This record gives sequence, C-alpha cells and structure tokens, in this order.
Amino acid sequence: MSALAPTLQAFFTTRLARQRQASPRTVATYRDAFRLLLGYAERRTGKHPYDLDLADLDAALISGFLDHLEVERRNRVSTRNARLTAIHSFYRFAAYRHPEHAELISQVLSIPAKRTDTALVSFLTPAEIDAVVSAPDANTWAGRRDRALLVVAVQTGLRLSELIGLRCADVHLGTGAHLACTGKGRKHRQTPLGPSATRLLQSWLGERGGQPTDPLFPSRRGGPLSPDAVQRLVTKHVNRATAQCPSLASKQVTPHTLRHSCAMELLRHGVDTSVIALWLGHEKLQSTQAYLHADLTIKQRALDRMNPTSPNGGRYRPPDRLLTFLQSL
Repeated sequence: MSALAPTLQAFFTTRLARQRQASPRTVATYRDAFRLLLGYAERRTGKHPYDLDLADLDAALISGFLDHLEVERRNRVSTRNARLTAIHSFYRFAAYRHPEHAELISQVLSIPAKRTDTALVSFLTPAEIDAVVSAPDANTWAGRRDRALLVVAVQTGLRLSELIGLRCADVHLGTGAHLACTGKGRKHRQTPLGPSATRLLQSWLGERGGQPTDPLFPSRRGGPLSPDAVQRLVTKHVNRATAQCPSLASKQVTPHTLRHSCAMELLRHGVDTSVIALWLGHEKLQSTQAYLHADLTIKQRALDRMNPTSPNGGRYRPPDRLLTFLQSL
C-alpha cells in the first residue's frame, strides 16, 4: 500500500471530521475534488487510485489536472480555484506526516490560484420583487409554500443552504419576530422579520403543522427541499412573473439573486454596510462592499451631494519653470 491512500483517508477522518469539524458541504466539496484528481491521475499514470503514491501526484500532474478542469471539463476559474484549495489543504496535512516529501509538497503548495474578474452582483428592483413573490398560485398548497419561501428569501437574505435548512422551531413570531439559523462557518444568527413576512409565516405555520424539528418548507413527501428544487421553483415563478414585469426576461434569477436583492433594499433604505454584513452573515465587511458598486442610484446620490465646481477660474498663475522643464522631458 502506498503512502497516499492512508494519508488521504486520515485527512478526511482526522483533519476534516475531528480536528476542523468541517461541515458536510465542505467534506463533499473536498471529496469531489479528489475523486476527479484520482481519476485524472489514473488515466495519466495507469495506476489504480489505491496504488498511487504521493510522488505520483507531483506539481506537474496537479498543474495538468487544473488545466484539464478548465479546458476539457470547461469549469470556471472559480471552480478550478476551489479544487486547488482542497488540494492545498491536503498537502499541508501531508507535510506533517511525510517530511520525506517536503520538496514535492512545497512545489504543489506554490501553485497559485488564478485571479478572476469580479462581476457586479445581480439583483431585482422593487417592482421585480413584487412580481416574483406574487407569482405563486395562492389557491394551491405548493403555491402558498412557495410564496412564503420567496418572501422569506427576499426579506432575510438567507443563503440557499440556510433557507432549506430552516425548521419550524426556527421561526419566532410575535414581538421581535425573527428567524434563527446556523449559517456558513457554523455561525448562529437571528434575522428580523418584517410585518408581511410575519403574517405570511404565521398563516403558513398554521397550515403546515408538523413538529418543531420538521423542515419549514417541506417537499410533497415531507422532507426538506433540495437545492435543485428551490432553483426550479424560483425559475418557474420568475418565468410566470415576466408576463407582468418584462424586465425580468433579461435577468438570470437564482436563489442567490434574492439574497442580493435583500442587501440592495437594505442599502437603498440607508442601512449601514456593517449592519448589512451582520444581517447576511458575512465574515468580512469587504464582502458587503460589492453592493455599493452595483446600484448606480447610490453613486448618483453621492454625486449630487458634491459641491459643483465654481465657474470662476480665479487669477492666472504661470506654471512653475522647474515643473515645466520636467514635463517637457
């Protein structure tokens, strides 16, 4: 047996599971990265994954794998970087267990992540939000569930994983109505609910019934909705809302778009970015700064506050001769 197999197994069982207590989502992401890497290495070396050694997964092979992701699998740079993050994490763990491979590990760890273009966040206008949340058919059970889900998504800005992870006991109505959730990085936070969301959830909970630990937005079988199911219902209702709000036709709306829309509404109403960061569960305030660049109306308001340039030019002063000389060079 090679050194790779037991080290990789220990990485998942010891480092991720016990030492870091990584979330199931992180474990699944790292697992997928190594399934792809080992499959690529098997094709390149002709060895079965269990027979591969650390020496087989050198910097040249890892670099070829990253190129394979972009060229052959047509993955985006962000996906390529995520796979590299998993690989780097494993090699940092392997450095303590196999110092004899220090040079190889150092070469792999020196492979840099690629820089990516930062696109402006996509969000919905107030009119588009109203059209989308009004699209579900309130005469059906699924329609009432979907409307409650969409309103909660827009008003709270929860991530998709947080939204489908909500339980009935996470809803606290009455004075100080809010939702409690465990978000990214196992951070617990409480998000306020507006009057419309409170009324809607009160009605939905009365119809939904169930135990405190049951999912707030269940599928027809009673289990939690899958991420794909939420994406499909968002797409369905956006397509239906496009008839009332044609501007939606030019936008690709995802559950994360609803999160962005919540942030933009808070920003438009003058909520400070530090409060928005706490509201959305951002680890760094820089993550919230992206919303400042997304809406031109915010920039226009800042421009309107500036004093116009005085039309009076003032007295003429000849340019400094030394600066004029330097400018002529």
